[in-house]
Amino acid sequence: MNRLQNKTALITGGNSGIGFATAKEFLEQGATVIITGRNQASLDEAKQALQGKVFTILSNSSNLNDVRALRKQVEEISPALDIVFINAGIGKFAPIEAVTEEHYDEQFNVNVKGAYFTIQQLLPLINDGGSIILNTSVNAHMGMANSSVYSATKAALLTLARTLSAELLHRRIRVNAISPGPVTTPIFDKLGMAADEKEGLKTAVQSKVPLGRFGDPAEIARVATFFASDDSTFVLGTEIIADGGMITL
Repeated sequence: MNRLQNKTALITGGNSGIGFATAKEFLEQGATVIITGRNQASLDEAKQALQGKVFTILSNSSNLNDVRALRKQVEEISPALDIVFINAGIGKFAPIEAVTEEHYDEQFNVNVKGAYFTIQQLLPLINDGGSIILNTSVNAHMGMANSSVYSATKAALLTLARTLSAELLHRRIRVNAISPGPVTTPIFDKLGMAADEKEGLKTAVQSKVPLGRFGDPAEIARVATFFASDDSTFVLGTEIIADGGMITL
């Protein structure tokens, strides 16, 4: 299978979870892959596990100095990109009464500002006819309590899929979004919950998924491959919801 043969892809947050699974899938489909992450040890581990035509860049999506440096770092690896998967993101949950400015800014800085300016910086490197993929969330469509900030960041990304697709028509660069439902990724280990609380949350969420399970990162990676490949050349400004039926049934 070589749906991405001779293509070069950059994946932000490609050292774990959905980003890592997508890097693996893209490599198997013939692409050269560049992954970014904010932890060098984690990047080194990912590179060793992935092997093949994979390169790493230490870069924190919430730090605009890192984002501004990204174009030059990419050019040292490849003169151009065909695919950019904006995957880096964080999720923290709290009722509105408990939300602080730090809680708000941290998520918007990574999920929205970092995403937006990463695209801006890399746009000159993206080949005409290329693909930008945004990793959003079904939370953008749901009224889930305690998720007001996180959900707002993901809804903002959905609007970018449409507005940037319209703005980039002259270059035939299509911008699309993937909205995963619950997926087994390290994000659950970063919620600051005790083990029993996490298990309780997982059970509660799983009970709302018609398929009766969490998604696997590889399942989301295959959706990303569709958007990244020439199979989607007539698809732009749209969203694929991959949630096991959580909000669609």
